[in-house]
Amino acid sequence: MSETSDSVTEDRRETASDDAIKNRPKARSIKPLALLWPYVKRHIGLVLIALVFLVVATMASLAIPFLFGEAVDAGQGGASGAELLATIDRYFLYVLAAAVAMGVLSALRFYFVSRFGERVAADLRTDLYAKLLSLSPRFHSSIRSGEAVSRLTADVSLIETFLGSSASLASRTLLSTTGAIIMMLVTNWQLGGTLLLMIPLAMLPVLVIGRIIRGASSKAQSRLAEAGADASEALDAIELVQAYGQEERRRLSFTAAAEAVFKAGLKRITARAFMILAVSIMLLGGMVGILWLGARAVANETMTPGELTQMILYAFYAGSGFGMLAEVWGEVMRAAGASDRASEILKETPDIRAPEQSAPLASPSTGHLVFDQVGFAYDTGDLPALKDFSLDIEPGEFVALVGPSGAGKSTVFRLALRLFDPQSGRILVDGVAAASIDPALWRSLFAYAPQESALFTGTARENIAFGSVGPVSDEKLVKAAKMAEAWSFLEEKGGLDAHIGQKGRSLSGGQRQRIALARALVREAPILLLDEATSALDSESERLVQKAISTAAEGRTTLVIAHRLSTIRRADRIVVMDKGAIVEQGTHDALVAQGGLYARLAEMQFAAQAAE
Repeated sequence: MSETSDSVTEDRRETASDDAIKNRPKARSIKPLALLWPYVKRHIGLVLIALVFLVVATMASLAIPFLFGEAVDAGQGGASGAELLATIDRYFLYVLAAAVAMGVLSALRFYFVSRFGERVAADLRTDLYAKLLSLSPRFHSSIRSGEAVSRLTADVSLIETFLGSSASLASRTLLSTTGAIIMMLVTNWQLGGTLLLMIPLAMLPVLVIGRIIRGASSKAQSRLAEAGADASEALDAIELVQAYGQEERRRLSFTAAAEAVFKAGLKRITARAFMILAVSIMLLGGMVGILWLGARAVANETMTPGELTQMILYAFYAGSGFGMLAEVWGEVMRAAGASDRASEILKETPDIRAPEQSAPLASPSTGHLVFDQVGFAYDTGDLPALKDFSLDIEPGEFVALVGPSGAGKSTVFRLALRLFDPQSGRILVDGVAAASIDPALWRSLFAYAPQESALFTGTARENIAFGSVGPVSDEKLVKAAKMAEAWSFLEEKGGLDAHIGQKGRSLSGGQRQRIALARALVREAPILLLDEATSALDSESERLVQKAISTAAEGRTTLVIAHRLSTIRRADRIVVMDKGAIVEQGTHDALVAQGGLYARLAEMQFAAQAAE
């Protein structure tokens, strides 16, 4: 963003994040779970295998009450002595075989269902992360990074639990409950029908309280994302937090967020408890009624003791099944809320998209960069960051951008890298417009060293080779490090294998900047963009890096932003910007002689350096 918009980015980001959380649509049904269908189809083989084991295991489970009933009736028959014992033994062997079969088949079902859930979760996380990487800085400025990570972790974990456990449990329970009711109707349709009439009453609290659970689950997930974002921001800036003595304030802030998570979760748990209570009372009442009627039927000799045994066991299957469904329903609603949140990311359309047919680039590229009457504002209603901006940078030319804060210098770089697209005008390389080229192909033309040297946890080798395409030899990495004056301190730390700490925090600001410069140099792109590449260096290091920049600039187009005017005194051309427009351009000596804005900036800076 432009320097002006940079000053308010954090405030906007927090406000936008809060608004997004408040306005996030809640899952009103299980419809958001439709997001998962493409992933289910992708692994339909695992689903079918698990379904076969599920059906067969359920059939084995439903056979157990029937065999028990037959065993009881066998004891009531005319047989006696050894024949009776042999009959009972035979039926109980059948029961044992059915139980063993059910155990083996259930284990196989568990394995395939859990594997399916893990697979879908991995695929979904990968797709979510890929989409987050494809979305422009405009999107990322509207959402806290901690919340984005929460979508990848907590929300997908809920979906994984649903697919790998809750969905399987719900399917098994629904199948066994339906089978138990059918067997009850077959055994005694009057008693089976009595329990069947209880089902609508038992499902009523599930439907009513389920809506409360959905809202509470979504709110709990949102509050959890807020808490994670709050903690992430504080830990990322731990030195600043401790330096300003803000540990207690940040602790209290996180405690408040954690309490909000607890309260939202407590509301969900309370609703689920009431739902389970209501379902249990109604179903247990129905089961007691069935036992009462069954006992009377046995007394009247209209039902055998074995049939009553079957009814009791099947009623237990059905009753516990409905209780389980009521509990699983809460997990289904949580997964629906998580799917809703995940779908928000997947449905986002990137601002910067590849055209259907990408235009060819010159090979090799000459690095001829042109801004043609470019107009750009970050947000509707904002003052333009660039106004009718036109700049023609010849191949191999070394051009410097200078100007006061808010002039639009960083915006020029962001548009050149196509992190944003201008609202008017064109940006071209070798006569080909940026909008007609795949963004990844376009960005391959540039090497970039930002003002804030973003490094990654790992080794110096990994960070220097970060922007290169394909493998890079150690000799090439060392050469780039030497050109950026980074090799001297890296060699002391272990060379390319030196660990630079989390986000490079074991290095000084100047050392991090030199690693970032080496990363840009090893890329060997035709256009080099350096944003305040020497701002964190001492005078001696700055002199050495200036020499490195001059060497690196040979044979490639170089565009430099510098507040230290000594960095760019030897530039082929200095472009002076103010309020999004070019006000002066020329060599250092020519601009000083003009006595304009550049001359005033130079006078103030060199006077300050002389005073030091």
